Amino acid sequence: MTQQQRWTAEQIPDQTDRVFVVTGANSGLGLATTRALARQGGHVILAVRDEEKGRGAVSEITAEHPAASLEVRRLDLADLDSVRGFADQLHADHPRLDVLINNAGVMAPPRTLSAQGHELQFACNHLGHFALTGLLLDLLAAAGNSRVVTVSSINHRQGRIRFDDLNGERAYQPMGHYNQSKLANAVFGQELHRRLTASASPVRSVLAHPGYTATNLQKDTPIGLWRVVLGRIGNPLFAQRPADGALPQLFAATEPGVESGQFIGPGGLAELRGAPTRVQLAPVAAHEETGRRLWEVSEQLTDVRFAFPATV
Repeated sequence: MTQQQRWTAEQIPDQTDRVFVVTGANSGLGLATTRALARQGGHVILAVRDEEKGRGAVSEITAEHPAASLEVRRLDLADLDSVRGFADQLHADHPRLDVLINNAGVMAPPRTLSAQGHELQFACNHLGHFALTGLLLDLLAAAGNSRVVTVSSINHRQGRIRFDDLNGERAYQPMGHYNQSKLANAVFGQELHRRLTASASPVRSVLAHPGYTATNLQKDTPIGLWRVVLGRIGNPLFAQRPADGALPQLFAATEPGVESGQFIGPGGLAELRGAPTRVQLAPVAAHEETGRRLWEVSEQLTDVRFAFPATV
């Protein structure tokens, strides 16, 4: 599609009887995504770290759309035990999953380690989503025409995966490690596409990025300079609303013609804003050896192995 077509959330097809998981669904892009899917009849599971905030998001959406079908479940992506617990409970309650939207993220905190001892941004933004996807892959396959949408960033183009120092033990840069995690999202989404295709799986892996969108991610950045630059100056001047920033991931999740392996982002200048369209990955994100290496490292760090169907 082209930007001139100005795809909007009103063009989302009817999603009745389709089941979605949206990580980080209580605010920002996740909340906008959940609201749009619920408005079109989808059943949305809000996967959130803070259940009280999740229930607040549900109240906000149902006030506008009383028939919205929503449920709140706790998920701390930075804790692999929480990821496994969430997946176990989902298996107990749902026979299938139509779309998993890997949306949640943290940005530029001081160096912090996860429950399992991994650098927080890499743990939450990448490892948690890698593990969640692997643990839910059978539910996605059971749905048939299903998708995994992994939300990256234009910052993936500035990223470098430091395989010899993933946790920033030798050198930690808050934004540098954020960029690393967003590149990891892009590499993962592309490698997942390759592996799904090779196994003839019905599941599609699609990548998306929101451009420059005003969310709590920038406003709540703990690093003072970045909070000022991004939250107080950049957001009011340049950022688009979450409802607009969510369009690429909504397009990736619902538009019938989207193919596995595509990357959807804003079509405007420098991909900062605009209607969703197909955009290009950084060459390193599409590099097969990088994908293979990140996959193997992620398996080791999460102890999650993907059960792809055997090809004939």
